[in-house]
Amino acid sequence: MALHDHFHSYLDSVRREDRYRTFADLERCANRPPFAIWRSNGISREVVVWCSNDYLGMGRHPAVINAMIETAVRMGAGAGGTRNISGNNHAVVSLEAELADLHQKEAALVFTSGYVSNEAALGTIGRLLPNCLILSDEKNHASMIAGIRASGAEKRIFRHNDLGHLRQLLEEADHSRPRVIAFESLYSMDGDIAPVGEICELAATYNALTYLDEVHAVGLYGLRGAGIAERDGVMDRVAVIEGTLAKGFGVVGGYIAADAVICDAIRCAAPSFIFTTAMPPAVAAAATESVAHLKRSVAERIAHWLQVEKTRRALREVGIPMMPSQSHIISGARWRPGALPRGVDVAAGEVRRLCPADQLSNRAVRHRAPSDYADPVPQRPANQKPGERPLGSLGHTEAAARNQCGANIERGALATGRLTRQDSLHAARPLARNGPAGNARRGMGRGSHPCSSVLLPRYWQAVLTELPRCQLAWARRSAPRNTRQKEMWKCN
Repeated sequence: MALHDHFHSYLDSVRREDRYRTFADLERCANRPPFAIWRSNGISREVVVWCSNDYLGMGRHPAVINAMIETAVRMGAGAGGTRNISGNNHAVVSLEAELADLHQKEAALVFTSGYVSNEAALGTIGRLLPNCLILSDEKNHASMIAGIRASGAEKRIFRHNDLGHLRQLLEEADHSRPRVIAFESLYSMDGDIAPVGEICELAATYNALTYLDEVHAVGLYGLRGAGIAERDGVMDRVAVIEGTLAKGFGVVGGYIAADAVICDAIRCAAPSFIFTTAMPPAVAAAATESVAHLKRSVAERIAHWLQVEKTRRALREVGIPMMPSQSHIISGARWRPGALPRGVDVAAGEVRRLCPADQLSNRAVRHRAPSDYADPVPQRPANQKPGERPLGSLGHTEAAARNQCGANIERGALATGRLTRQDSLHAARPLARNGPAGNARRGMGRGSHPCSSVLLPRYWQAVLTELPRCQLAWARRSAPRNTRQKEMWKCN
């Protein structure tokens, strides 16, 4: 048998099992998300991307793009080498400082991808700790499994998010043996969230080290976008936090944040870090700008949650089943050919004609400059005194979107002490409405601000007071009712 026949045989078996991978040739339209140009066999047409991980649209944010362009012009396109030689550019050093601050850790270490960061960190930790036992959630990502395998350490798998099973495995292990609990905060396939605080409690009880993958949560959860651990107020109890720069932050790369001694040991011992060309300075500068922006702005997170709720509602209306989810991730069931609801078409692997693409996307959020939006002057509620600044309204939307988005912000504010239970009004009533009654129920169609449909309860206002660079601009109260104003987020 010729050597190539082995490869043909493998590919034939993959095709028979319906596991053959076909990549779509796409050209994203940065100014028209979530549209893209799809090309195949000389044919090109416009499609809607339903599966982007650029959750907040930061990959097309003007400040992020400008940071990349300016740095590339000033420092060049490439890194020039590994970080052991000439590749330790200042942009990467600044990015690591920004990430360490984000997660309130002593240090951070940047890698070329999230896969590499998991493989390098877990592989090195398990190898450096003598006789290490790694306890891994059964639904951990392939990169975590690869890192555990590369470490050579013994592995025990606990049932998904099962605290009782994890406790049992910890009890059975030798208590003098180093143990690492490796798990994710948000699992991307089902959209469920781990009980991070409870796992940290078990780790403290049994003197185990916690390793938390936050790739699908960074940028989207927590007061400053540091993830589920920040939202739940347990970030200081997690020993190692791993994240990506390619999803919520919209660029590319991975990282870990931990005590300086852990980062330093991985820096000196991980082959995939030592022998890899460093992240280009332009990429690092763009990532730094994205992280810094989301640390001070909640506008993108609010807009994203509104789009998530709108997507769920539209999918329900056309009869597409969805798995229950605690997060922004929408997991749908696979449909048999010919079993799709009326009005839904499948072409080139995408669901199309569900609704206007500019209004619906489960992960891609429209992002425009604030000057692109204009809303009517908000009405003063009957119980509001003249000249008194409202506690907050940016329009009107359904309570489900308001509550789901606000709950995540509120939990982070409560956990960090920036908000008291007394000020929490999770079921807050509307305090102001936009324009005449005919406009009160308008949707977030083309030309409207992604945040213009949010009723902000008091806990959101508490969050906003913590973010001096992100504030609401209100028009003069004496303006006529029919005058259109810009009521928007201003992120200076």
